[in-house]
Amino acid sequence: MAEAIRERLKTTCPRDCYDACGMVAVRDNGVVRKILGDPEHHVARGALCGKCAIAYNGVWRDAAARLTRPMRRSGPKGSGKFTPISWDEALAEIAGKLAPHIGGRPARQVVHAHYTGTVGLIAGWYPLRFFQAIGATEVDPDTVCNKAGHVALEMTFGDSLEGFDPESVKDAKTILVWGANPSHTAPHMHKNWLRETDATIVAIDPVAHGTARERAALHLQPRPGTDAALAFGLMHVALNKGLLDEDFIAAHVRGFEALLPDIEAADPETTSARTGVPADLIVKVGTAYAEGPSLLWMGQGMQRTARGGNAFRALSALVALTGNLGKPGAGFCYMNGPGSRGIDMDLLTPPALDIGCKSVSHMDLAATLADPSMAQIFFAWNCNPLASSPDQARLRGAMAREDLFTVVCDIFPTDTADFADIILPAASFLEFDDIVAPYFHHTLSAQVAVMEAPGEALPNQEIFRRLASAAGLSDPQLFEPDVTLLERILAMTPFDGDFASLAQAGTVQLFSEPRRQFEDLVFPTPSGKIELYSEAAIEAGLPAVPEPHADVPSDQGMLRILSPASAWQMNASYANDPGVVAKIGPNSVLLHPDEAARRGLSDGDPVVLANSAGELALRVSLSDIAQPGVGIVYKGRWPRQEASGANVNVLHAGRKSDIAEATAVHNIEVSIRRVDAAE
Repeated sequence: MAEAIRERLKTTCPRDCYDACGMVAVRDNGVVRKILGDPEHHVARGALCGKCAIAYNGVWRDAAARLTRPMRRSGPKGSGKFTPISWDEALAEIAGKLAPHIGGRPARQVVHAHYTGTVGLIAGWYPLRFFQAIGATEVDPDTVCNKAGHVALEMTFGDSLEGFDPESVKDAKTILVWGANPSHTAPHMHKNWLRETDATIVAIDPVAHGTARERAALHLQPRPGTDAALAFGLMHVALNKGLLDEDFIAAHVRGFEALLPDIEAADPETTSARTGVPADLIVKVGTAYAEGPSLLWMGQGMQRTARGGNAFRALSALVALTGNLGKPGAGFCYMNGPGSRGIDMDLLTPPALDIGCKSVSHMDLAATLADPSMAQIFFAWNCNPLASSPDQARLRGAMAREDLFTVVCDIFPTDTADFADIILPAASFLEFDDIVAPYFHHTLSAQVAVMEAPGEALPNQEIFRRLASAAGLSDPQLFEPDVTLLERILAMTPFDGDFASLAQAGTVQLFSEPRRQFEDLVFPTPSGKIELYSEAAIEAGLPAVPEPHADVPSDQGMLRILSPASAWQMNASYANDPGVVAKIGPNSVLLHPDEAARRGLSDGDPVVLANSAGELALRVSLSDIAQPGVGIVYKGRWPRQEASGANVNVLHAGRKSDIAEATAVHNIEVSIRRVDAAE
């Protein structure tokens, strides 16, 4: 009998997650037996988070659960009935539909949606070359997630993708975790990074989540939509105690005088009345942050409100006026982009290929697809819009249009795939090589093929190379092979080695010392300074400076709904794994016991949430992580797996934030009623 050969291959999780965990695939005779955390990885330390441990050893390696062959619709749209066809047939049919739209002019009626099914640099971005070359209309991916924050930071600092280096935590005295929930969205940062620091941790969030309870010395729990007012309150404390950095302001900040009256008016008692945060905590946190050096983790959840962009501008002012930049242990982080490692993303999406693409907001996706003059062909790749996009009922109706030719490229049969005319099977990250640039740490990681793709599944980039050929496109940049792309990406970074050496290491630290954010204190803004007063904001129809805005509480009869990330999913990923489904249980609205009692509701009661956008049936779950007046419904469930056929996005009419037409999903308000047995 031949001796069994056991191998341990390193790779990296490319999910939309701060952690970017190193992993080890254990193979026996070439067959993957299990996926583990890499014990040598500085974040994973040998342990995967709960959701990845289940899914990567479950549905992600179950060929029976995967899309494995191209398929053509054989039943009504939405029925999920398909007939297998060959790649040549699928690509020829798509190319035939594209032919009238392409040929030297922008293909405006070809609409494509994509996001972070993988954040591998090649699989996540290279397919954009195809859509650039035909001039398709892009559904701006960040508008469903974090666009308001990005644009607000760009207005203020000139860059939203340069953040603090997490290694600088050793010099920090205070860390504000504002609008982020690491216990769910960065579980290893929660487990290790926040636990091991000597800095005082302050969580600021309407939700009393795990990090607020288990890691924070203080938790400020503002009412939803009052973050800007709270930021002004903290600035008032710093001003009152003489802790504003006057030298830094004079040298590097533009617009302080315009903010000063609002700062002076935001005393702790006034701020407390507007936000619900006790005045003594406002004083305590304002003092600690201003004394510094302090880090500010700016979470994506807090800018998903109608004035979310303004809130981010207010937080930016707090950073600037206290001088928490350019020195050890100071800075803010929204995301760290590939540019922090020298990677120019124009390599992956060359501007010269773009013949005139335009974009629309995800908030307008349903309306766009419902209009034949705007959309004739729809591509969904690297995302599942029917689970993650707003205006869910209207979007479902739009995708049922018989004259909307729809192509879905995915790993699994999703809600969106059910409405496809052609399905193209995608390979998973376990099945091809790529590079991951984590968006928290300033490191670089290898994604390594550890198994064969099932059936005829192909990586995203190869699918669009083949489609470009079938469509008669000829630009060589549409056919650049992975091996060349890997070499070119690595050549831009400080890493001195090829992909094989990166794969052997798994993840590499690129810098020997912690980096200082904006170390030279020169900002890529028109003035070269931090622009609290912004001409760009004025041109966008916004106030010249941030304002101490606070949403008013919901009317007594209405309930404000927040839809944060679940501990067991990554956006809509993993919701089809039986083990994950068992963990998340039935869909529920979490209510504070006082709120439930006020409404005459008990734990487990069946209820319906309703507003002008739609209705959602679920159950009450009592939990004091919610505030009175607020209901929590975790996002990411697949509608096709729910008895109601919907998730929380059926309640989101696509309301836009103040900046960049981004989502205001956390402004949802609903009525709530108990469902009687007779109903």
